[in-house]
Amino acid sequence: MDNAKLKWVYLIILSLIWGSSFILIKRSLTGLTPIQVGALRIVVTAMFLSIVGLKSLKEVKREHWKWIFWTGLLGSFFPPFLFAIAQTELDSAIASMLNSLTPLNTVVFGILFFGFLVTKRQIVGVFIGLIGALLLITAGADFNPNQNYWMTILIVISTIGYGLNVNMIKKYLNDVNALAIVTGNFIIIMVPAIIILAFTGFFTAVWNDANMQQALVYVFILSFFGTAIAKVLFNRLVQIASPVFASSVTYTMPVIAIFWGVLSGEKLSIYQFLGGVVILIGVYLVNKRNKKIEV
Repeated sequence: MDNAKLKWVYLIILSLIWGSSFILIKRSLTGLTPIQVGALRIVVTAMFLSIVGLKSLKEVKREHWKWIFWTGLLGSFFPPFLFAIAQTELDSAIASMLNSLTPLNTVVFGILFFGFLVTKRQIVGVFIGLIGALLLITAGADFNPNQNYWMTILIVISTIGYGLNVNMIKKYLNDVNALAIVTGNFIIIMVPAIIILAFTGFFTAVWNDANMQQALVYVFILSFFGTAIAKVLFNRLVQIASPVFASSVTYTMPVIAIFWGVLSGEKLSIYQFLGGVVILIGVYLVNKRNKKIEV
């Protein structure tokens, strides 16, 4: 299959996997703290990748390791903690909608730090996306006053990390095996994650806590599919498509996340839904190709 068709296959698979990740995070939080969920995602994923990906690291050159380190921190280390903390106060559907800011940040930071060109339409798209995010947050604060919408800041920070991560992979790691990039990412961040996990008391408490053991099952599913497999597919998608196309996986993720959220009893107001739609309109304008300038 040629890359033009293959990129759409990757996009659909990633949408299904990552769209389901938000509800798995929520389920994991029923027996684990957000710090434990974040650290466990990293440790379990690193274990999976150590089995299948160590040999691929032979292909990594010395000059690549600096960028593997930074992409590991920005795209794989901080977001699992930030999303888990945020979802202690926010519904999974809201988290997925705000994650749609990733393509906007991909373009913004691509322009600022990676030499991308910008059009007036894209500037308008960025502002529309931000308006949509504000509408989503303010409408949610009225509809669900029991939720702490200051936590949305953590998700926005994560989308900034994702945007930087995508641009770095495209510019500096485009010729490196996708499995090698992800394996290198998690080998680097595994040690601090284990230390953090040990300080939470997880290794002594898990043996006698049935809720923790049940939540651990969700973390394993989340780590294997939502992190290990999905990260490899995503990095390959970045390499065969543009950074902006790859980050546009966040277009369809909210559809899957909202589906799981409604099934689990989450409520969504019409104004929150409209806020999500406005975000996607902004993302569409940012991603729409210009006949003369392609970003």
